[in-house]
Amino acid sequence: MVGSVEVSPVEANDRAKATVDDVEPLPVEFYPLETSDPADLGTTNGVGSVGGKAEGPRAGDGRKREIVLGRNVHTMSLEVTEPEADDEVTGDREAYMAGVLARYRKSLIERTRNHLGYPYNLDFDYGALGQLQHFSINNLGDPFIESNYGVHSRQFEVGVLDWFARLWELEKNEYWGYITNCGTEGNLHGILVGREVFPDGILYASRESHYSVFKAARMYRMGCIKVNTLTSGEIDCADFRTKLLQNKDKPAIINVNIGTTVKGAVDDLDLVIKTLEETGFGRDRFYIHCDGALFGLMMPFVKRAPKVSFKKPIGSVSVSGHKFVGCPMPCGVQITRLEHINTLSRNVEYLASRDATIMGSRNGHAPIFLWYTLNRKGYKGFQKEVQKCLRNAHYLKDRLHAAGIGAMLNELSSTVVFERPHDEEFIRKWQLACQGNIAHVVVMPNIDIEKLDNFTNELIEKREIWFQDGKAQAPCIAEEIGEESCMCTRHK
Repeated sequence: MVGSVEVSPVEANDRAKATVDDVEPLPVEFYPLETSDPADLGTTNGVGSVGGKAEGPRAGDGRKREIVLGRNVHTMSLEVTEPEADDEVTGDREAYMAGVLARYRKSLIERTRNHLGYPYNLDFDYGALGQLQHFSINNLGDPFIESNYGVHSRQFEVGVLDWFARLWELEKNEYWGYITNCGTEGNLHGILVGREVFPDGILYASRESHYSVFKAARMYRMGCIKVNTLTSGEIDCADFRTKLLQNKDKPAIINVNIGTTVKGAVDDLDLVIKTLEETGFGRDRFYIHCDGALFGLMMPFVKRAPKVSFKKPIGSVSVSGHKFVGCPMPCGVQITRLEHINTLSRNVEYLASRDATIMGSRNGHAPIFLWYTLNRKGYKGFQKEVQKCLRNAHYLKDRLHAAGIGAMLNELSSTVVFERPHDEEFIRKWQLACQGNIAHVVVMPNIDIEKLDNFTNELIEKREIWFQDGKAQAPCIAEEIGEESCMCTRHK
């Protein structure tokens, strides 16, 4: 029967061995099929093993918090079955799939309602673009050179790239770029360009840089030096200076964060450049990539914010398209100087084009979505949304402080960092991103005051339950966000 699930004796035995309590189930309406035992997935080179438990930071009552790594191992799937002979006549299969998709849509609505911890703008309407979903649009190869494949959206892509080049003050005849498949690809490309410009260069990145920066170092076999950070999460340029002086014989490739992943901290680009110059690194001996995944598009619209501009000696900038812009599929924008790209670009006869991108085929729909949003909102529209996000972020921080909850908000950020909730179920409900004893909410255009009030009210109610008997206490997060922002029993 369509939609039925048969379980073999081997599968049943494997399931009996699985640590079910350690695995978060999918919503029951999906009727999922378990496919693997987390214990069979092997170990990692990091702390603990996949499917096992690792010791993490201390909970508020002083006990070691157990981080159940297996909880996030996806062990469920919707079975793919072969059509039955009479499916076209009975319509059972179509009805089954329609039911699955309807239940999936319902779960997406629910999960979107309680989404706070990740930097995705979920406030969009692209109904007008539905007419294009019947086409396989592929922008393979160089955006500026057409290939033999005619179903592309290069004209939209170049229009989007021109818009971002203007935003970052780089002339049309001086830039090269492309629409990436995600923010990570932008970082991989920017750092790759730096490596090609300086093959023996050392990559410097703050410890709070996105993990894709260190992934790039591993992929390209680059020497990588982690630089300490200030309490805010911003790069510590005193430590940066020390480490530059220890490696004066090697060119420097620097990742500058325009908003760190956890705290939303913005590295001081001008101070980074000054530090390079004062330690003897001329402009012919360093390359700067700016990771602006979220705040790279917000900062130009923040009053008194320092400029990210190619009028300064930077080599590349990348942003994500699915974050502040609100594209429904992961994508990003990568811009670099045209003079650098010849080190990467290669002729590809099969495409009748040149290619300096990381991926081959690229989603041709994404540039259209970005073009559509940029045209609808424009500079004024984005400025209005940025101001709303910053205003609501301050509101959330103030509400948390008023409730006696430690919280921090960097000046140029909409990321509110606060004490990690005591209950993992609460964390999963609100989809909070956590690191050690802290969690954060990233206030995006789709997050309004009502949602922030609902979250804060529930958190306050839950804390009364978690800490009512005095055995558990709110964690001290002074080390993570500073004593002035911590509200534990010691620092209140």
